[in-house]
Amino acid sequence: MNAPAPLSPASSSSLPRGAIACLALAAFGSGLSMRVNDALLPRLAGEFALTLGQASQVIGLFATAYGLAQLFFGPLGDRYGKYRVIAWATAACAFTSVLCGLAPGFDALRLARVLAGATAAAVIPLSMAWIGDVVDYERRQPVLARFLIGQICGLSAGVWLGGFAADHLGWRVPYFLLAGFFALMSIALFALNRRLPEAARRMRPPSGESPLRRIATEFGGVLARPWSRVILGLVFLEGLFLFGPFAFIASHVHEAFQLSLSAAGALVMLFGLGGFAFAVSSGHLVHRLGEAGLARWGSLMMCGALVAIGFGPGWGWALAGCFVAGLGFYMMHNTLQVNATQMAPDRRGAAVAAFASCFFLGQSAGVALGGWLVGVVGPARFLAFGAIGLLAVGWGFVARLNRRSRATAELAV
Repeated sequence: MNAPAPLSPASSSSLPRGAIACLALAAFGSGLSMRVNDALLPRLAGEFALTLGQASQVIGLFATAYGLAQLFFGPLGDRYGKYRVIAWATAACAFTSVLCGLAPGFDALRLARVLAGATAAAVIPLSMAWIGDVVDYERRQPVLARFLIGQICGLSAGVWLGGFAADHLGWRVPYFLLAGFFALMSIALFALNRRLPEAARRMRPPSGESPLRRIATEFGGVLARPWSRVILGLVFLEGLFLFGPFAFIASHVHEAFQLSLSAAGALVMLFGLGGFAFAVSSGHLVHRLGEAGLARWGSLMMCGALVAIGFGPGWGWALAGCFVAGLGFYMMHNTLQVNATQMAPDRRGAAVAAFASCFFLGQSAGVALGGWLVGVVGPARFLAFGAIGLLAVGWGFVARLNRRSRATAELAV
């Protein structure tokens, strides 16, 4: 079967005002839902008589469902329109957030978090793929960086909200706040979808294949390309080595320095501030460092930051470390994301979905590994483990990127 022809970008100047900003707000809600349990872990462990590792299942299960659901939403977005599918997904997120808030016990909460992860899965990767459809490649990295401000702020606010709720509100309240936010966003997204130009609402006509065969065809076309396999493997390892340890930073700071969970969550918010610093300076950094420089320096910064958080003698080290880790992460991850939007242009929805799937399956593996290792070697050594892994991922990516650039230059001669 022949691959469909690549889609030429629609004109971003013809988009209705707020189309990308609304996606950024939806990404804020997705990020909030993703990280709201980090600082809640000690409270959930006490509430349900669990160990910290057992309580972390609400994070790992969310990430697993989030990653696996990408296999469904990527082709679905290509078939029915990415923006419309995002709107329906935010409505579903409102419902699953209510289920989390109403959970009568830990087993019910785990199940509700699986559903929440599956419904939130469409928002960020399909938004990235849609931006890839409407923005030229040359201008795409700064636009993606500005879009990701929503996710960045959501990740940070989620940790803070979880900590504040643990100290003052109870663990159920954040879920009801999320439900209200997602409901408002779904209304706005449906309204904007009706105003999009035809090129920005494009849908791929049915091919006559069964849904499972179509999914296999889409992802098979992505995996058939060697560069796609490199990017997908690297982003899996990035998720494992960073967000496995990241899930335990708030509880580590809380226990090591006797900070309240609210204060620990607020401290971890600086990770998002580092990401915001990258977003607003992305144009300059991309021009100055290039893709290889962003990945190399980003991995070095994350490595040093995790070591400082784990072994620093005071909470001030964690404060600086969270900011530097956020800046370094978005320097490297945004570079991987841009490569993901272009690694299979004819199947961009499936390609970006595969990228997000590998990233969040890596996170889930990291959290599961942390749930065991933290009890064996302690959180500080687990953070060091992540630091070494991130350095290897970043420099491995630079080596492959340079090799690919040389091969492309030789072919052009």
